[in-house]
Amino acid sequence: MIMDLKKINGYLKDKSPEEIVEWALETANRPVVTTNFRPYEAAILHATTIVKNDIPVIWCDTGYNTPQTYKHAERLIEKLDLRIHLFVPKQTAAHRDAVMGIPDIDSPLHKEFTEQVKLEPFRRAMEEHQPDVWFTNLRKGQTAFRDSLDIVTLGNDGVIKVSPFFYWSDEQLDEYLEENNLENEFKYYDPTKVLENRECGLHIPAQKQAV
Repeated sequence: MIMDLKKINGYLKDKSPEEIVEWALETANRPVVTTNFRPYEAAILHATTIVKNDIPVIWCDTGYNTPQTYKHAERLIEKLDLRIHLFVPKQTAAHRDAVMGIPDIDSPLHKEFTEQVKLEPFRRAMEEHQPDVWFTNLRKGQTAFRDSLDIVTLGNDGVIKVSPFFYWSDEQLDEYLEENNLENEFKYYDPTKVLENRECGLHIPAQKQAV
């Protein structure tokens, strides 16, 4: 697919999240939005579902979320009437904890752990849904790699990734959540990242730089 990403991102930069979603959906045949119900995920779920209320919502649950995150997820699912498609690891967390535990990020086992709890379920989800447009809540400033992206990027697999809140700050998102009567959840734990500014590998493989 040939796209003038620089021109597209320049056009979208001053648009609202809902306008960005509407733009992306104009030519989308199989759009999806992914979530892990981490902080500020309510924003992307709200922005996409108010435009397309039946959009598939892919939740790849590692099995290691906090009780607060699971309760937060259930409340958002009900409030926004989300069409959740749940994908979980093939091995239970209890089994993995017994034979591997949660490896330190410097351990040689950490790569296999990440593959089991996050990357394999995500690949399975994408293979099943075959999306042409993928909505995410990636934002500039989260990691060094994400700083190199933009509102719209094109993966090597041809999937168009759209991040409507890419240039938004935490303060702007706080206002968005308050205006739309949406709750937030900060007691979130990702065992594959540990550090907030560390990539787990979910977004890197399918990406290429905007041209």
